[in-house]
Amino acid sequence: MSHVPATTTNSGAPVASDAHALSVGADGPIVLHDHYLVEKLAQFNRERVPERVVHAKGGGAFGTFTVTGDVSSYTRAAVFQPGATTEMLARFSTVAGELGSPDTWRDPRGFALKFYTSEGNYDLVGNNTPVFFIRDGIKFPDFIHSQKRLPGSHLRDNDMQWDFWSLSPESAHQVTWLMGDRGIPASWRHMDGFGSHTYQWINAAGERFWVKYHFKTQQGIKNLSPQDASQLAGSDADVHIRDLYEHIEAGDFPRWTLSVQVMPYADATTYRFNPFDLTKVWPHADYPLVEVGVMELNRNPENYFAQIEQATFAPSNFVPGIAASPDKMLLARIFSYADAHRYRVGTNHAQLPVNAPRADVHSYSKDGAARYHFESATTPVYAPNSSGGPAADPTRATDGGWESDGDLTRAAATLHAQDDDFGQAGTLYREVFDDAARARFLDTITGHVGGVRRADIRERAVQYWTQVDAGLGAALRARLEGTAPVETGTPATSATPVA
Repeated sequence: MSHVPATTTNSGAPVASDAHALSVGADGPIVLHDHYLVEKLAQFNRERVPERVVHAKGGGAFGTFTVTGDVSSYTRAAVFQPGATTEMLARFSTVAGELGSPDTWRDPRGFALKFYTSEGNYDLVGNNTPVFFIRDGIKFPDFIHSQKRLPGSHLRDNDMQWDFWSLSPESAHQVTWLMGDRGIPASWRHMDGFGSHTYQWINAAGERFWVKYHFKTQQGIKNLSPQDASQLAGSDADVHIRDLYEHIEAGDFPRWTLSVQVMPYADATTYRFNPFDLTKVWPHADYPLVEVGVMELNRNPENYFAQIEQATFAPSNFVPGIAASPDKMLLARIFSYADAHRYRVGTNHAQLPVNAPRADVHSYSKDGAARYHFESATTPVYAPNSSGGPAADPTRATDGGWESDGDLTRAAATLHAQDDDFGQAGTLYREVFDDAARARFLDTITGHVGGVRRADIRERAVQYWTQVDAGLGAALRARLEGTAPVETGTPATSATPVA
């Protein structure tokens, strides 16, 4: 007989019974100190994380993305360089339905992708339509509320949907898609996917381009009639989850060809409509498709909850060579998606295996519930520092700037005649403090700076106060002369992250 492992508690200790709680006699009350019973019931009560407000019902699989074209003249992103193959995760979903809703409701389908690139995770969070109902993120909560349920009866309501749509004329393009033949895909394998938004690509020379992503199914487009969709909603509500899982298990791996439309950067200012409007498509006659590569899904999740329900996708997850555009819906989503994950899955959701990047992480984020990775105790937890901690490298990163009414920039405000950091501090010291206050002030900073151990930091502190007032700096230096020895060693190097 093969060995059967012993049941244990969550802390690893063997348990006495899988089937019987500890009680006073065979028919007496159970006891509170049966800690395994308490652990099982308490864990059971907490098995679910909050479902997604939108895109709650879905499924997905792992796979690879292989570059077959050459778009290196448009982007320096490693994931899209010739010959590159990158592991990835895809999740498909319906938008409005709850976690237990049928897969075959008439609804857009989410098409969320996570690429585990050598430069960090790149998430592309799109739909099976190239457009959306609204063009400004401030309307998104209202739109979703109109598609969900009435507060009283808790029923979905056509009045709400059409009240919103008819008062939001920008919805017409997406509603036309939704009410057309492609409104109910036959399966996730038989639908296209789109990044929908306009994104920015940057090549190795720093040249910028606007792009739109198109994933064309190699299985062909197939859709359901309203009658078949209604029948399946009652007979097999999980038909799309089942279809994807069974085809991958059988080795029939679905594939999509990724192509992009590329708009020269300067074209955006003179194009005949706003190219950053999410309710619009770019005609292929103006910007034809350029092949990038092939996405193949070839591995089912081993555990749905751990690898699909807890998977988090955020359009804020860019990599060098890819950045945002002035699309107002995209800019709103860059905040809201990551914020939803911190609430729904947890502050440290990015440390879960399904979400963790394959690239090294050198971050100053700290603590929070379920913290797993951490740096060496000698690695500083703040920036800037002079102790060998991580430092930002603008030559490697992609900044999200673009020309609009004004360039986005990471810099201080435009300098005016008296824009300096020390002038008003010096005025406060010289003109507001009286002699007694200045004496107490010198005593205070002498004690504080005197507690600095490293010589280089102590010298910078003296220079800091010299910039505020030359006399103050000289007095501080004199006070510190002859104080306890300080460390003179070189700064520590950054610790290797715990894997």
